[in-house]
Amino acid sequence: MNLEQLLEAAGVLDAEQLHKAVAFGQSRGMPLEKAVLALDLAPEGKVYQAVAKVAGMQFVDPGKAKPEALERIPAEQIEQNHALPVLERDGALYVAIDDPLKTYVADNLAFLAGCEVRCVIAPPNALKDAIRRRLGGAAADRADAAKAEARVDSDDPDAPIIRLVEKIIEDAVVERASDIHIEPYETQLRVRYRIDGVLRDRSMLERPLHGPMTSRLKIMAALDIAEKRKPQDGRIEIRVAGRSIDIRTSVLPSNHGETIVMRLLDKEQNLLSLEALGFGGEDRDRFERIIKRPNGVVLVTGPTGSGKTTTLYAALQTLNRSDVKIITAEDPVEFNIAGINQCQVKSGIGLDFARILRAMLRQAPNVILVGEIRDRETAEIAIQAALTGHLVFSTLHTNDAPSAVTRLIDMGVKPFLVSAAVQAIMAQRLVRVLCPTCKERYEPSPSELRGLGVDTAQAEGGQFHKPVGCDECEGSGYRGRLGIFELMAMDENLRDMTFRGEPTLRLREYAHSSGGMRTLSEDGVQKVLSGTTSIEELFRVTAAS
Repeated sequence: MNLEQLLEAAGVLDAEQLHKAVAFGQSRGMPLEKAVLALDLAPEGKVYQAVAKVAGMQFVDPGKAKPEALERIPAEQIEQNHALPVLERDGALYVAIDDPLKTYVADNLAFLAGCEVRCVIAPPNALKDAIRRRLGGAAADRADAAKAEARVDSDDPDAPIIRLVEKIIEDAVVERASDIHIEPYETQLRVRYRIDGVLRDRSMLERPLHGPMTSRLKIMAALDIAEKRKPQDGRIEIRVAGRSIDIRTSVLPSNHGETIVMRLLDKEQNLLSLEALGFGGEDRDRFERIIKRPNGVVLVTGPTGSGKTTTLYAALQTLNRSDVKIITAEDPVEFNIAGINQCQVKSGIGLDFARILRAMLRQAPNVILVGEIRDRETAEIAIQAALTGHLVFSTLHTNDAPSAVTRLIDMGVKPFLVSAAVQAIMAQRLVRVLCPTCKERYEPSPSELRGLGVDTAQAEGGQFHKPVGCDECEGSGYRGRLGIFELMAMDENLRDMTFRGEPTLRLREYAHSSGGMRTLSEDGVQKVLSGTTSIEELFRVTAAS
């Protein structure tokens, strides 16, 4: 019997009250028991007796805590864990908490108590009062004030903190930001947006806003607002300017409080073609021929945020026809594509890449996309799928294309399987595009040309531009991004070298010298010569490549 059924069966709430509490809790992302108390529908003692019963835990009155039990745990640990020792029995210390999900405090306190610690359930307000008495009042009063502030802000749709959070998110969407960073410092709270891959300061807020803002965002992301010591990850779904935005939220404790990073995914954004990504000329023609093969593994590599998933979506769009069945396993599903079966990884229930991939093969697909190859099991299943007649797309985190071969072998995949299954590997980065409104043509210095590896003849035919800055690009000199690419298609010699376990350097030298692979830097130089991006931007992106 769940909590809803128990509250109704015990006569704590009638059907109408229960429906009201459920709707209230769902709209604010709070558990049912807290929604009941927020609406003042029933005494908290009766509500939490039901909570304890559902959780299979004992219910206690924290006001009756035994003095000898209270002395077993230091006052500061009682405050920090928001847990009160209430009883010693049979060599165990019983500690009152107000949330069945917080039983981890037993592990936190067992070392201090020097014995087994067991958790029991107490009503929240009664527990607060008991802790206040144990601590002498001051610390608990401060905690209550902060929680009350967060509760008022979250329940009142006109609260200033709600409007502030909505404004931050709306501005980020309007300014094409991919991430929002909220970072607390000793005296201020900094908000930054990542636009075109570069962080930009947006505002410096007063430090006291940090607590209410963090609580509001945690409620929106269905996170635990009381947990401040451990990292948490959640998800916010919101509509901004008529568009559905999926926000991946990460909370990390730092020395000045919790720092929050929110990644914005616009699920209604139009997908880009390979050409719009900056993939052109002979390399694009080669890539399109490769992805039309009936089987094999095609890998896209690069660091986080280099556009790998966007490139794979563009490839799938090319193959998306009524006579082709395409299935994807993604974490997260970043864009919804009509005609493609997309599966969301859910690690919490064991639904990881490997498990989804095994299930995919029973669905008779033509094309499979695995969001990322993270381990040997996923790699081996992907390669076996390729060897049994499927075209498999996936990503790896390596710096260049040849390194992906070595990475698969390092994971434990046999070299002969890598040699037989992999069709092509493409590394990529994203460079910022010069603002067309304000970019300015100029003649580069000899040292810049030497750094590019461009001779005088090439320079004479180039259109070198530099960033200036205007209102259109908000003074940055850049607006938008496109990719630079390094495509290594496997031929017989590369397969033989992979089979023999040749080092990455030898693979790279052969792929480049044979004329089959243009490096990231060389592709970037072409975009500099065409006036698409600047020399300094190319150096920024490829310096570590």
